[in-house]
Amino acid sequence: MSDRWPYRRWGRSTVHPVPPETLGHDDEGVLLDDLGTRVDVLPGSVRRVVSLVPSLTESIAETSPGLLVGATDWCAYPAGLEVVRVGGTKSPRVSDVVALGPDLVLANEEENRREDVEALRAAGLVVWVTAPRTLAQAFGSLQRMLGACGLERPEWLDTARRVWANTYDGSRPWVTAAVPVWRRPWQVLGSDTFAGDVLAHLGVGNVFGREAERYPKVSPAQMRERRPGLLVLPDEPFRFTLDDRPDELADVPVALLSGRHLTWYGPSLVSARSVLEQQLLGAHVLVGAR
Repeated sequence: MSDRWPYRRWGRSTVHPVPPETLGHDDEGVLLDDLGTRVDVLPGSVRRVVSLVPSLTESIAETSPGLLVGATDWCAYPAGLEVVRVGGTKSPRVSDVVALGPDLVLANEEENRREDVEALRAAGLVVWVTAPRTLAQAFGSLQRMLGACGLERPEWLDTARRVWANTYDGSRPWVTAAVPVWRRPWQVLGSDTFAGDVLAHLGVGNVFGREAERYPKVSPAQMRERRPGLLVLPDEPFRFTLDDRPDELADVPVALLSGRHLTWYGPSLVSARSVLEQQLLGAHVLVGAR
């Protein structure tokens, strides 16, 4: 369990007003982040970056490690990362971020709180906010974010695109699943989520994928009513184990998935397909086990 939940959007916003495959600008040539917010930074001027998002921390560190000067306590990748820690994703110490003097701060609409982003901007810092809901949007978002940092598209991003290029053919899913992301109370993947799109590319349908909410609160009995063929339990943001399987779903196969590979967009996407496919195929050996 962590301060990385609950995920919540920041209310009404226009997401992805810029083309997903290009570096977005407004009519005056000013950079736009994923929310269409003007980001007043010249790409060549970025020398110091603070990241409040674990996947973006990994993205910068793998592409140009010298840029990264600060990150959250939850930024564990790449291994051995040595930068100043500035608190949690939901509880960054704004004064510590300001003290690092970053040219750009990286945030995410779900991962971070609007009030913290606003406090950073009020302190005079420039903040870039990402908000991908699909793999395609993630690839475009990463390219724009790295471009804002003055970086060329890295090899790992091209490799990730190739890895995921032929994973979805539009046919019916081979299995439908309930995908809890939290408990006490139980919450599951609903509609319009990045993780849901990743699973769809692997042929896994979401029994709550047509819900109006992105992370609806449901009971185990309601999960049972949807008759999932699989119960997907990721290890983040809640660290689910087999012991967390509710009694109502005791006869449903369980897949214990890497939350990092399911929910992160960044270098982990290179190995995510292989890791998740293996974990999904291994689900059946857990049927009835405790």
